[in-house]
Amino acid sequence: MQTQLADWIKDTPQGIEADAILRKCVHCGFCLATCPTYQLLGDELDSPRGRIYLMKQMLEGAEPTATTQLHLDRCLTCRACESTCPSGVQYGRLVDIGREVVEQKVARGISDRMMRSVLKRALPNTALFSIGLALGRMFKPWLPASLSKKIPATRMAGEWPQSNHLRKMLVLAGCVQPAMAPDINAATARVLDRLGISLSVAPNAGCCGAIPQHLSDAAEAHAFIKRNIDAWWPLIESGCEAIVVTASGCGTMVAEYGHMLRDDPAYADKAARVTALFRDVSQVIATESAALGRLLAARPHTVEKLAFHSPCSLQHGLKIKGVVEGLLRTAGYELTAVPDGHLCCGSAGTYSLLQSDLSQQLLANKVMALESGRPAMVATANIGCLAHIEGGLNASSRVPIRHWIELIDARLTG
Repeated sequence: MQTQLADWIKDTPQGIEADAILRKCVHCGFCLATCPTYQLLGDELDSPRGRIYLMKQMLEGAEPTATTQLHLDRCLTCRACESTCPSGVQYGRLVDIGREVVEQKVARGISDRMMRSVLKRALPNTALFSIGLALGRMFKPWLPASLSKKIPATRMAGEWPQSNHLRKMLVLAGCVQPAMAPDINAATARVLDRLGISLSVAPNAGCCGAIPQHLSDAAEAHAFIKRNIDAWWPLIESGCEAIVVTASGCGTMVAEYGHMLRDDPAYADKAARVTALFRDVSQVIATESAALGRLLAARPHTVEKLAFHSPCSLQHGLKIKGVVEGLLRTAGYELTAVPDGHLCCGSAGTYSLLQSDLSQQLLANKVMALESGRPAMVATANIGCLAHIEGGLNASSRVPIRHWIELIDARLTG
């Protein structure tokens, strides 16, 4: 694609990056076939190719409008288009740039601004979110069904092992996950403990920064990134082997730390080091698969049918495909077929709250696909997907859903 970026952006870091991404696009349209919003709406402006045209026009000097904003807002940033693209277009990075420009140039209505401000303040703040969740659970019986189903039941973390192995790793605490599902990181700590690895949480580390990033506030996102780096750095210097992330959505963000702070003289090298140390929990467990297999072989179990929802952040963002499925089969689960498994469930960070109608359509399609094989349970790899799908499952068959590492932990503990 030929480009002629406007003077106000062409020589900036954002402009240089956007120009390189745009030039890779060859208009082939392969992305349309895998774009969830295009499949629902049938409007090319709600496809990656259409949005790329809108962003190109804007970056070349055309004034963005509310229509531009609408079509970019409707994008899930699921990055399924990146898995399909034969030219390697980094659409996710491009849409971040485009949204940030639109946010500066197109005013939002007061209700939209207030909603985004509340999400940006409440979700990354674990203490504040925990209070809100506790209140939601207290008044759940009296809430509207559409809101009630979004509030998960209380889940207990269980024991966190206190062993002191030679091998040590850090785990990202996250923001909403400690309140919604503290058992996920605790289960990870127990599994790794059995594999000879001590897992710890760094004080003062929290939200990965994805929420403000998705809401087009790069400065706030960078502040969260720097806070995490500062919290992790002493432990990195003392020999931490890896930074483990159990929510693939957060993992996609941490994997980008090096890129996002590449121009920051104080943090560029540290951010690159963090990205190099990042591991999705599935990558860590997979490298210990032989030891895990021996431990599992010593535990009798019954074969259960399981549907695995691979989050977009896992399969399209991190490009990790088939790893979790292999580990679940090693643990004795029979995986059912999930039609259109590449499609988004509609969670997508804050998307389910900001684009509720589209999100609910995607959720209904995903639940139908997951339940089609009549599984005894559903597993996933991201807290956002877990909470979102749980609401849809509870409305139909009440099939339970868990993070896959909890199922491995359950097999190991009998």
